[in-house]
Amino acid sequence: MRQLVQSRPLVSGLVVVLLGLFFAGAGTYLAWLGGSWYYLLAGTGLLCAGALLMMGKRAGLLVYGAVWLGTVLWALSESGFRPWYLLPRLLAPTVLGIYLLLPWVTRKLSGWPPRRAMGVVAAGGAVVLLLIIGVAAVTGPQIAAQDPPPLARNAPQPAAALADEDEWRFYGRTPAGDRFAPQTQITPQNVGQLEVAWIARSGDSADAEEIRHAREFHSEATPLKVGDTLYTCTPHSVVLAIDATTGAVKWRFDPEIDRTGHPYLVCRGVAYDEVTDSDCPHRIYSPTFDARLVALNAETGRPCEGFAERGFINLAANMGDAPRGFVLTTSPPMIVNHRIVIGSRIRDNRAVDEPSGVVRAFDPASGRLIWAWDMGRGEDAIPGGLPAGEVYTRGTPNAWSAFTADPALGLVYLPMGNPTPDYFGGRRRPFDERFGSAIVALEIETGRLRWSFQTVHHDIWDFDLPIGPSLVDLPDGQGGTIPALLQTTKTGQIFLLDRRDGHPVADVEERPTPQAGGVAEDRVAPTQPFSTGMPSFTPAPLTERDAWGATPIDQLLCRIEFRRSRHEGIFTLPGLQQMIGHPAFDGVSDWGGAAIDPERGIMVLNTMTMPFRIRLVPRESPEGQRASAPQKPGDAPLGPMDVQHYPQLGTPYLAAVGPWIGVFGAPCSAPTWGQLSAVDLHTRRLLWQVTLGTSRDSGLFGSQANIPLPTGVPNIGGSTVTRSGLIFIGATTDQYLRAFDLQSGRELWRHRLPAGPQATPMTYTGRDGRQYVVITAGGHGALATRYGDYTIAFALPRGS
Repeated sequence: MRQLVQSRPLVSGLVVVLLGLFFAGAGTYLAWLGGSWYYLLAGTGLLCAGALLMMGKRAGLLVYGAVWLGTVLWALSESGFRPWYLLPRLLAPTVLGIYLLLPWVTRKLSGWPPRRAMGVVAAGGAVVLLLIIGVAAVTGPQIAAQDPPPLARNAPQPAAALADEDEWRFYGRTPAGDRFAPQTQITPQNVGQLEVAWIARSGDSADAEEIRHAREFHSEATPLKVGDTLYTCTPHSVVLAIDATTGAVKWRFDPEIDRTGHPYLVCRGVAYDEVTDSDCPHRIYSPTFDARLVALNAETGRPCEGFAERGFINLAANMGDAPRGFVLTTSPPMIVNHRIVIGSRIRDNRAVDEPSGVVRAFDPASGRLIWAWDMGRGEDAIPGGLPAGEVYTRGTPNAWSAFTADPALGLVYLPMGNPTPDYFGGRRRPFDERFGSAIVALEIETGRLRWSFQTVHHDIWDFDLPIGPSLVDLPDGQGGTIPALLQTTKTGQIFLLDRRDGHPVADVEERPTPQAGGVAEDRVAPTQPFSTGMPSFTPAPLTERDAWGATPIDQLLCRIEFRRSRHEGIFTLPGLQQMIGHPAFDGVSDWGGAAIDPERGIMVLNTMTMPFRIRLVPRESPEGQRASAPQKPGDAPLGPMDVQHYPQLGTPYLAAVGPWIGVFGAPCSAPTWGQLSAVDLHTRRLLWQVTLGTSRDSGLFGSQANIPLPTGVPNIGGSTVTRSGLIFIGATTDQYLRAFDLQSGRELWRHRLPAGPQATPMTYTGRDGRQYVVITAGGHGALATRYGDYTIAFALPRGS
C-alpha cells in the first residue's frame, strides 16, 4: 500500500504529461488550421506541470493551477456564462485539479507552496465545479412566456368540422391535421394526477436479424378512434383493434409478409371510411411494407373481399423495376370526398432511375383506380391511371408522409419530397425542379393540379417536406377569415399560405445563399425562400466556438473537424470537401409537424438540432469503389456512429453521410438539442420556447444511461393540444410522455415509458366518461430508443 501511495505522484504526473502531449500536438494542428491557440498553450502548460509532478515537485500543482485559471478565463471569454458551453471546457479540468490536490497525491510532493494553501485552492475548485453543474441542471426556458391570447369562443373554428368530438377519425384528428382535441376533463390543474389506465401489446417487435443489420424499424403510429374502438398498426404492418375504454385487443390482423430484403419497416397509422350497401360497411385501410393497401372489416379484422383483389391494392403496379423495399407506404392514406388519396415512400439515395413518386386516388368501395397524378406527364392527372405494361415517370419526387385536405374546397395537400438522389441534382428534369420539396394542391375529385409552392429550390440537402400542412382559418383583419395553411419544414422555416391558391399570407423573401463548394456537374439555386413573416426556427450558422463534447478532448477533435469542413450555415453546398449540414436531413422539424389550437390561434412545434457530416465521393475513386462493392456475408453492418455511403447510381458521386458526433459519443454541437415552442398566429410572434427532453438515455459510448440534465434531445413525433390548454407530447429519446401548459410552456407532468414514444399522442373520451390520452411506445431504430410493442392509455383516477 505504501508503495502505491508513493507512486501516485508519478502516475498522476504521467497522466498530465500524456494529456499535455495530446493537447499540444492536436492544438498545434488546430492553430495551423486557423483555430484557437488555447489548446496548444494549455498543452504546453500541462507538459510542464506533469513533468514537475513526476519529479515530486509541488510546483507542478502551481503550474497546473495556472493552466486551470487560464482555462477559466479563456472559457468565459469564448462562451460568456452559457452553462452548456462552460461545462465541457471546465468540468474535466476542474475534476482533475481537485484530484491532484487530494492528500494521497500531495503528501509525497515537496517544495513550495504549502499543502494547506493547496487545500484552499481545492475547495475553490470544488465550488466552481458545483456551480457549473448546478447552473446547467436548472437551465430553463430559452424564451420566457409572453402574454398569450385568451380563449376566444367566437374565434374561427377548425378548418375541418368535427363530426363527433369524442372521435379521432384521421391521422391529425380531422382532415385539417391540426391535432386539436376539444376535451376539457384533463386540465392544467389536475394533469399531475394522470395514471396508467391500460396497456395493450401488439406482440410485434424487431427480430434479432433486423436489429443486427440496423434496419429502420420505427413504431410511429397514432391510433384512430371510431365508436369505442382504437385502430392502430405496427412496423410489420400488423393491424389491431383495441377497446378504447379497457385496452382489450378485439382483433389482430397480420398480413404475414416475408420480411427478407425489406430495410424500412414503419407504420404511422391507418385510415377509416364507411361504405354503404356493402357487406363490409365499416373499413380500416392500412398500408403494408410490401407496397399494398389492405381494406379490413372494422368489426372483424378480415379483408373486405369485394375491395380490389380480395381486399388488397397492389401499389407497385405500373412502377417498373422495384426491388423489395424500394416502394412502400408508411403513412395512412387521406380518405375524403369518396377518394382514397395515397402516395408512397421510395427508397431514396439509391439511384436516379428509381420508381415513380406518382400519387393515386382509389374508390373506397371497390378499390378501383380513379386517377393518377404523374408529374412527368403534365399537370392533369391520368383518369384511371396507366394501362398495364406502361410505367409512371421514374425518379420523380414522392409524397411519403401524411396528407391533409379541405373537403369544402375539394383540395388535398401533398408534402413533396425531393427527386432521387438527395445530394446530387445534375440529372434533374424541369418537372423535378418544379415540384421537388413543394406543397402541391390537387383537386380531390379529378387529381388536377390547382397550385404548388416550393419551399426549397433545387434541393440537394434532403430537405423534403416531412408532413402535410396544418390547416387553420385566421382573421383577415376586416371581419372575415383567411383559409390558411401552415407548412413546417426541415429547414426550420414556417410558411403561412392561403390554401385556396398558395400565395403567402406571411411574407416570403428570396435570399441569396452559398454558391461555392459544390461540384461542377451540378447547378446551384441562386436564392432560397425564407419566410420572414413568421418566426424562424432555422439554427444560426455554427462557429468553432460552438463545437462541443463531453470533455476538452472530444471538443478539441470536434473543433479540428469543423475547421477541416465547410460550413456557411443552412444551404452549405455538398461537395468533395466535407461540409457540416446544420440543419440536416432529419431537420429542425420532421414528420411530427405542428399542432394548432384554432380557437386561441396558437401553433405548437417541437424542434431539434442534429448536424450531420456530408461529402460527395467520386465513384471511380478508391473510396468510391470500396463503398460500392457489395458486402460479403459476415461483414459487420454499419453502426449508427458510422458514415453511411449512399450509392446515387446514375450520377458521378456517392454521398457519404454521418452524424457529427465526437469520439466519446457526445454530439459535436452544443445543447440545446431539442425544444418545444408556441407561436401566436394572430401576431405571428414567438410566445415561449422551452427545452424538450433530458440526457437520461443518451450516455457516452452509445450507452442508455446518463444524468438527466435538461439538454433537450432529438425528438421525432408530434404533439396534441387540448381545449383545456394542455400540450401532450412524447417524441424524445428519454422515453417520457409529457404534458405542458399551453399558455406558459411549463412542464406539468411526465411519465416514464417502457419504450421509445416516437409517435404523436391522441386523446378522446371513453364510454365510461373518462378522458384518455394514448401514446404508442414502440421504439425507434434511428434514435436508438428501446423497442417495445405498447399502446398505453392514461386517465385521471376514477371518481376524481
